Amino acid sequence: MTAQVIDGKAFAARVRAQVGEHVGRLKAEHGLVPGLAVVLVGEDPASQVYVRSKGKQTVEVGMKSVEHRLEVDTSEADLLALIEALNADASIHGILVQLPLPKHLNEELVIGSIDPAKDVDGFHISNVGLLGTGQKSMVPCTPLGCLMMLRDHHGSLSGMDAVVIGRSNIVGKPMAQLLLGDSCTVTIAHSRTKDLADVVRRADIVVAAVGRPEMVPGDWIKPGATVIDVGINRVPNGEKTRLVGDVDYDSCAAVAGAITPVPGGVGPMTIACLLANTLTACCRANGLPEPEGLTA
Repeated sequence: MTAQVIDGKAFAARVRAQVGEHVGRLKAEHGLVPGLAVVLVGEDPASQVYVRSKGKQTVEVGMKSVEHRLEVDTSEADLLALIEALNADASIHGILVQLPLPKHLNEELVIGSIDPAKDVDGFHISNVGLLGTGQKSMVPCTPLGCLMMLRDHHGSLSGMDAVVIGRSNIVGKPMAQLLLGDSCTVTIAHSRTKDLADVVRRADIVVAAVGRPEMVPGDWIKPGATVIDVGINRVPNGEKTRLVGDVDYDSCAAVAGAITPVPGGVGPMTIACLLANTLTACCRANGLPEPEGLTA
């Protein structure tokens, strides 16, 4: 068996096209332009690249893009004041504070200061609680992207056995909640799980989000299972490095029914879902129907 490759790059392009079409209708019918504000503190190179990409894609789908680049020694009071101003700005529907923050800033306090309705990262404790109790919330972008790809590939996920490897607040836990919401039977596995290989072998769906390069080999995968690889790890490749996921791609692809590659799988979906979340937040703020197929 050779697995079907789930092309995240192509899927993300389709999501962005859907977002762009809906934004066009909002402008034409209601005079609304969804607005996304991104706050970057400091000069972390990876964060700078990511923020530039977010801004570019936001503009491409017809949204308003606002960037606030702050010095690395910005005080917590100044950062919180900026967030308060963005919370009050009716033209801004989504607020994202790029993580990680410099060590002198309290991430929990900063994320907690964002209006939950504008928290397009889905990290605010109110959104975490709403998601955990099956209520309408803003959903973290990476798990939302994984769910979209799974729904697209399978249609209904009802009754499927899913294993999420990893228990982070950003991916593992919300991913499990989303799969439960789609009526999967869900196991969260992690570094302390006994007989991890046997646990994974039961799964119709495997979501690997543990941050360890090529940790999951093909003989852990149930024949025909769908493998969603969230990992992005740099490993040595001669004098350079290369990107690999949390699963050993070649051995898993030989067994699985479908698999996401790294790069080009889950990664491109994250920004696409950020745009979808900003659109959703705009619709909710104005009492308009949410965009179909772009929410959990």
